[in-house]
Amino acid sequence: MLEMLINPRKAERRPWELFFVGLVYASLSILIVDKFFLSDAVLKEASGILVVTFTVMFSLPFMFYTIKFEENKIEERAGIFYLLKEHKKAIYAFMWLFLGFIVAFSFWHMFLSHSLFNFQIRTYCQINRPSSFTECVQQYSGKIVATGSAATMSGGLTKFWSILGNNATVLVFTLIFSLIFGAGAIFVLAWNASVIAAAIDIFTKSSLSALPLGLMRYMIHGVPEIAAYFIVALAGGIVSTAFIKHEYGTEKFWDIMQDALNLVVVAIIVLAAAALTEVYVTPLLF
Repeated sequence: MLEMLINPRKAERRPWELFFVGLVYASLSILIVDKFFLSDAVLKEASGILVVTFTVMFSLPFMFYTIKFEENKIEERAGIFYLLKEHKKAIYAFMWLFLGFIVAFSFWHMFLSHSLFNFQIRTYCQINRPSSFTECVQQYSGKIVATGSAATMSGGLTKFWSILGNNATVLVFTLIFSLIFGAGAIFVLAWNASVIAAAIDIFTKSSLSALPLGLMRYMIHGVPEIAAYFIVALAGGIVSTAFIKHEYGTEKFWDIMQDALNLVVVAIIVLAAAALTEVYVTPLLF
């Protein structure tokens, strides 16, 4: 019942409604893990993954039917800009859902007296403090957050390549998931939202009053980053549709492959721009 709060057609008419759906799904996932799984000595070690898993379970039906709905629009070869224009409403809906996840994850992570995002914190430390990974994890795994700002790697170019490499890995997994299991891109959405929420918690020192500032800081580069993931998911969906319709080997199939490749190139460019923004622009503003 809850997983079908909104249908794809309605989402395209009012994509902003997905923000509130994301709030509900992420909040329920946090509360389920907090109330039912943290008492287990084994499962509590995977609390960060469990939160993402329940969020994916709630969102999967909507994601599946949205991708199916979008795939039905692909009838003939179209240019790259036509493809982006045709599917922009679906991308907007996913972006609003993503934002709802981030706000809910950030709020509950700050509100609770303990950390649920153990794996997310490890990811944050691996990206931002690889030279002192163990100390970083120990520092931020509890809810006692240091009064100083989080340390960052010296050297903007080094950090750029580190961030771009991590994001490129996520991009590849998004493409693979969308090729094999179109709705699998929702895992990338939920996982990245939870990692950003952990980063916001560290940046704001678990202060709810600083949450809007934290959201602004990470959305500057987070919006184009997640948009790149959805663009490449769209590319995978196009190719997947061609196989489903048994069009492989035909001239139309190679046209579709060309369109998909163009979308992947656009996604890589957007991802690189997001990494540059994260390294060189965001620190100047915050």
